[in-house]
Amino acid sequence: MTAGVTTDGGTANDLTPDGAGVLLDGVTKRYGRQTVLDVPRLQVPHRSFTVLVGPSGCGKSTGLRVVAGLETPDTGRVVIGGVDVTDVAPGRRGVSMVFQDFALYPHLTVEQNISFSLRLEARHDRRNGPSKADIARRVTEACAMLGLEKLRGRRPAQLSGGERQRVGLARAVVRRPSVLLLDEPLSALDAQLRQHARAELVRLHRELGNTVVLVTHDQLEALSMGTNLVVMNGGKVVQSGTPGEVYRRPADTFVAGFVGSPAMNLHDVRAGTHPAGTELTAPGLRVVIPGDRLPAEVRLGWRPGDGVLERLPDAGPAAGLGAGGESTGPGLHADGVVDVVEFTGDAVVVHCAGELGRWAVAVRAGVDQPAVGDRVRTRVAAAHLHLFDATTGRRIDDPTA
Repeated sequence: MTAGVTTDGGTANDLTPDGAGVLLDGVTKRYGRQTVLDVPRLQVPHRSFTVLVGPSGCGKSTGLRVVAGLETPDTGRVVIGGVDVTDVAPGRRGVSMVFQDFALYPHLTVEQNISFSLRLEARHDRRNGPSKADIARRVTEACAMLGLEKLRGRRPAQLSGGERQRVGLARAVVRRPSVLLLDEPLSALDAQLRQHARAELVRLHRELGNTVVLVTHDQLEALSMGTNLVVMNGGKVVQSGTPGEVYRRPADTFVAGFVGSPAMNLHDVRAGTHPAGTELTAPGLRVVIPGDRLPAEVRLGWRPGDGVLERLPDAGPAAGLGAGGESTGPGLHADGVVDVVEFTGDAVVVHCAGELGRWAVAVRAGVDQPAVGDRVRTRVAAAHLHLFDATTGRRIDDPTA
């Protein structure tokens, strides 16, 4: 894989207007008998910062390469800015692409790396290509935008990882692409540099005002950077929306478990009738919720950050719980013993084990936090509980409907 590689040749906006949106319409891609991409329809909004996130092998990088023209779909169309570019050469699509390892030309200076595609364009089209003065001006603008003014004369071997990343980005944005495609651009950086680079990319998007599509397997990047989030699994789009929508209302148990850190707690429960609605039962758990339109087998989910911990006496029944862990108030109450405590700085992730199984609760770090071996009760308000069909994994939005 080459990084910092743009779709060199041709003018970046030959066919598409600045800030163009992207549409994948009925796109499939197969390698042999394996279908690696199957997208009936995916719209990337105009001027959005859209993040494709999912586990390794889910098809997100293939989708990005299809948009760039580096892969040809077996079926379907790629539309950029309202123009069907499925059969258009990569260099004429109005896109630039940056990969994860930034593979800059080692014998060229920073300035020469950034200007390379523009000089190539000028050589191929002497009449309409950029002039030397235009190239110099655009390189200066890109260097200023990415803080590279003092590094223009250096070669890649003299740069840090973060500096190489910025050169790769400058080489892409200097072409003024309608769409900027980023394939795992931060994965080669250490944690501190990644945090800085996330903010830098968001700022860059705001300054450029174009459409950005970023691929990552890191859901922290996905949640913190994008205006639009697309979750992929098995070559398919399983959910899209704003990061807040995807986090708060996951479409299925895969999204619930993948998006968010720590992952959502999921418990297998049975649904039965109750005068007040539906009774959900599992070992150590009994919860009554409104509505009676639930399948017999349900998965009950809740975010670790929505749980509240309370220390319990070393012996005796838990206050607020009836026999078998029945909740006498709204929401979920579960007793357990702390077996792992993860200190993450401002927060502590407390792992508990009990009749219900295992679960995690995220609490603020403090002097009164639970310790390994403590008996605790976990409370989760009814408003923070999520229901999923145990057979299909799909979200159950309204059990009363």
